[in-house]
Amino acid sequence: MDWYPWVVLIHVSGAFGFVLGHGTSVLVAFRLRSEREPARVTALLDLSGSSLAMMYGALLLLLIAGIVAGFMGGYWGHVWIWVALGLFVVIVVAMYPLGTQHYAKVRHAFGLKSYQDKADAPPPEPASAVVQAALLASPQPWILAVVGGGGLLIILWLMVVKPF
Repeated sequence: MDWYPWVVLIHVSGAFGFVLGHGTSVLVAFRLRSEREPARVTALLDLSGSSLAMMYGALLLLLIAGIVAGFMGGYWGHVWIWVALGLFVVIVVAMYPLGTQHYAKVRHAFGLKSYQDKADAPPPEPASAVVQAALLASPQPWILAVVGGGGLLIILWLMVVKPF
């Protein structure tokens, strides 16, 4: 039995799971730009945070199955797979601080602890409405969309077209 199609299916399923899990955070990021009601902002932030476990699990599945598929398909001698993997690492390394630091500031501004805070730390004091509005109006969702979405499209192009 040829296991390669099954590994590719797992890889693609990981990609779908990643987009499904991370899509929640993407939609929330853009919705927050027009939201000013603190209760709604905190609910949206909690919704976004709850999707991260699925996103990271699917991302790991996508990565592992992609590496295995690369070996099974004999692609490690091709440049495109190295460029795709390198771009994947660059995107992950860039997206983590770009998203995490900004949304930690937003969470703190609304009196919520971020994932970087110690578990026993008290919640921060909410910031003024002016500071909250400035953080919510940030262009950060667009930066994240260009880096993450654009990078994802380039990786998809590399995998489908295999240009080099």
